[in-house]
Amino acid sequence: MSTRPTTTTVKRRKVRRGRPLKTESTPDMRERILDAAEDHFSRHGFWGVTVREVAQEAKVDTALLHYYFNTKRGLFDAVFERRAEIINKERIDSIDAYVKSAGSAITVEGVIDAFLQPILQRAATGDQRWHNYFALIAQVNNTPAWGGETMGRTFDNVIHHLIDALRKALPDASEQELYWSYHFLSGALTLTLSQTGRIDRLSEGLCKSSDFEAIGARMAPFIASGFERLCKPQAARRKKAT
Repeated sequence: MSTRPTTTTVKRRKVRRGRPLKTESTPDMRERILDAAEDHFSRHGFWGVTVREVAQEAKVDTALLHYYFNTKRGLFDAVFERRAEIINKERIDSIDAYVKSAGSAITVEGVIDAFLQPILQRAATGDQRWHNYFALIAQVNNTPAWGGETMGRTFDNVIHHLIDALRKALPDASEQELYWSYHFLSGALTLTLSQTGRIDRLSEGLCKSSDFEAIGARMAPFIASGFERLCKPQAARRKKAT
């Protein structure tokens, strides 16, 4: 019997390697890749992860990662920006709601608490994906080579929103002291979000790095005291000099 193809033989359409099939859900696949990358980057950092490892975790072809993200840095940036869009909007909305409700009674602690609560509440849910993301933020914030640029590009908008609100509570504060105070806030927050467990060992179990109820009750008053200590003396000295 002849095996030669006839005129009715259907030709296979060529599909570029790495491109998702029409039967596959593209958004779901992309999210699966981002979740896998987020998990690996949070545990091993940018340089400790390969595209192949992420593809294996996501159960996709390596070429698919290049199709969606082009490079490993493109993948990393997509991971970093994905949840930032969510948490930044929540923090800006929280600050705006507090400033509007407080009116002339605005306080430094109130502004700081409005800024912190959305992110601390996310951390308190125990969602492993958010835990991975916050650990990743802590890593990037402590990466000298390109961490500052990445943090700035991703979060500067919400930080300037915070500073603007703090100016209302501290109208006589110097710009220099406001930014130094935020610098210390940033370090405290990213260390807290990393949940290293160090305070657990140091306090012999008295305090737990995963206890976000305790953290939420203490962090805003602590940070606000630092802002007031640095910013208010500057204002007082200027008034005394005049």
